[in-house]
Amino acid sequence: EAPACPEARPRQGGAAGAADAQLALLEQAWEARQFALYLERALPRARALVRSLEAAGKAAPRIGPDEVLLLSRCARVLDGFDGLNGPADADADAADPAASCDALRTAHAVGPAELRRFFELAAAEHDRHAQMAVGLWFARMRVDGKRIAVGTGSANFKKAIRALTLAGEQGLAAAWYALSRIYIKPEFSQRNVLDAQKYLERAAEMGYRDAQLECGNSAWRARREHEANDVRAVYWLQKAAVQGCAQAAAALARIAPRETGRAYTETGALASAEVAASHPLLGARLALAALFNLSRAEALLLDVKSADCGHCLVIDIRASYGRSKRRLVLIETAAERQALDQIARRFEYVDCGPGGPEGNYRQRLYRLKTVVPGADNGAADNGDVDHGAAHNGATDHMGAANMGAANNGADNKAGDNMAGDAGTHNAGLADSAALDGAFPVAATLVQSAPCDMAA
Repeated sequence: EAPACPEARPRQGGAAGAADAQLALLEQAWEARQFALYLERALPRARALVRSLEAAGKAAPRIGPDEVLLLSRCARVLDGFDGLNGPADADADAADPAASCDALRTAHAVGPAELRRFFELAAAEHDRHAQMAVGLWFARMRVDGKRIAVGTGSANFKKAIRALTLAGEQGLAAAWYALSRIYIKPEFSQRNVLDAQKYLERAAEMGYRDAQLECGNSAWRARREHEANDVRAVYWLQKAAVQGCAQAAAALARIAPRETGRAYTETGALASAEVAASHPLLGARLALAALFNLSRAEALLLDVKSADCGHCLVIDIRASYGRSKRRLVLIETAAERQALDQIARRFEYVDCGPGGPEGNYRQRLYRLKTVVPGADNGAADNGDVDHGAAHNGATDHMGAANMGAANNGADNKAGDNMAGDAGTHNAGLADSAALDGAFPVAATLVQSAPCDMAA
């Protein structure tokens, strides 16, 4: 054999260095989201690669990772970034208006057959974006399930499911979302709503925004089947809203509004350091009312531990206050989360029910009005929210006349009814005061309670 030319190595090294430099320029353009510039430099290389592979036929070697990435990215830019996660995800650089799929395909004379060939070659080498694009082509649809007229023939859902599953198993959330859309199509012979929901939730858990929105809307529609579905709906809608989904934000505003009426703000305004020091549980409830705009009955009766769902509060006091309605309040900031955790720690080992140390609603309301000056002048006393305190105590035996008096702020009437069972009520107050720290103020409250009620 003839010896190798000694000048060949420097030339090969120079060619490899030039190729590396070109790849570096392509990567720089891609990272900068300059897709038109990327395509201008990368498309000639991709076309030359395809021509060499077709010329070699079955004897063609496998293409390398850099070449697979080159074909996939060129195709994704030309395809309009439809539903593909990654740097080229439907958000072309606003400073580069030429980077629209139609303009680029026209400028570079790229037809559907050439575009599909790029995707097929990359998908054969396990590129997840190309696999998803091929799956959508087989299904004749977009990622959201809308049908498109592409090529000839009908949809082949079997091949589409296989390709999309391969893409999803490589971590592409949009592929699972597309699968969920296939399984709810009426023309699909193996239509399965349960499978569709499974893939939808998988995409949502992986952070796909449209799937999170759909999961939230689906849970909200099913809230009558299971009461806790509204909590699930808020969870997914919050996830989508954080990613900038305006529809999810609008839905949250309807589902879990932050009340701003007087009846929901006046109780929180009563919170003070003095009340928190002398009556820790009452102070914690007032702080909770100030934090989340709770009404008087909600603040006094809420079971803090069971209400906390992590991302929202479930305000449900119907078991103790029948006229109330179940509602949700969002935990919107880290500061609110931290403050709620501090409040919840005060109730960690406390029975928040009527059999606990705080007593029933009458006792809690009496304590509030006695400890906090001005607490008996609120909107609740005028009947805006708390239309009489007797709804929680079947043992109070208040008649219609007493109910009307309570609605008009006649707290003496409620006191007369409580006086009939003064021993029991005083014992409850004494237990609650002992738990609150047995401060002198609490002792004075308990001792003076019979005189106040008699008056």
